[in-house]
Amino acid sequence: MQTTGNDALLAPRFLGLFRIVAGLLFMEHGMAKLLGWPPDPRFDNLHAFQLLWFAGIIELVGGALLTVGLFTRCAAFVMWVEMTVAISYAMGQKGFFPVLNGGDAAILYCFVFFYFFLAGGGRYSIDSARV
Repeated sequence: MQTTGNDALLAPRFLGLFRIVAGLLFMEHGMAKLLGWPPDPRFDNLHAFQLLWFAGIIELVGGALLTVGLFTRCAAFVMWVEMTVAISYAMGQKGFFPVLNGGDAAILYCFVFFYFFLAGGGRYSIDSARV
């Protein structure tokens, strides 16, 4: 399949948009854990230095870095490792199949972050402006 000029124009723009959306969605998880917004009763009794607290820091800071495209590859690598641990935890606790263990989102995030680790921030990123 041959690519057209439109493909060459749209792909980098979509990479930037995809990075921003993924960063905002992931940052929301950290905000719920650490800032209590949006409110999620699962995190009402979360205390500093618990495993979920560390995950919240990675999600909040990493999601913000991914959103603006600063240190994209480094942030994506750390978040990829976090999601790999989350997948292992879900599989170990609740069984192998993602539909049963609730690990669907972790698997998707894992591949998304690995992609950003390989591809970088793309357009609309501070990383691309610094080069």
